[in-house]
Amino acid sequence: MRTDESLSRLTLLGCQGVKYPSDYSAELLETFDNKHPEREYLVTFDCPEFTTLCPKTGQPDFGHIFISYIPRIKMVESKSLKLYLFSFRNHGDFHEDCVNIILDDLWNLMDPRYIEVRGVFMPRGGISIYPFAAKADPEHKNLCDRRIAENMNTDIFIRR
Repeated sequence: MRTDESLSRLTLLGCQGVKYPSDYSAELLETFDNKHPEREYLVTFDCPEFTTLCPKTGQPDFGHIFISYIPRIKMVESKSLKLYLFSFRNHGDFHEDCVNIILDDLWNLMDPRYIEVRGVFMPRGGISIYPFAAKADPEHKNLCDRRIAENMNTDIFIRR
């Protein structure tokens, strides 16, 4: 069981008065200690209601964000991740940029063994965009290379 002390730096979880952000903010992200750092395992988050703005037109873009990582010492707290992802709502950037920003922010926050972020965005102008980014420590470089190669096959996105 986790102690109150180990949970003390989690300020958003359980807080009833949380304000939902209207502007991008990586500072919203919080971590907790991985109780199983000796074991490799995968953590996956699924955010089916990701929104951001086109940097040129200001029109909303809607996407589905998938984040998977193999933790080391620190893990991202899910409510802080939710608020962080909501903070893109008024952020103007291209889909590819959003995916890479998320990857970099989480890499810098947690220092995981491996992390990948995939965006599945709704069509705009008749074109869907599916950016994928991954990063790994030296021991997981082969996994990173393999996952990028696998994602070059667009058939994995066809789920109809």
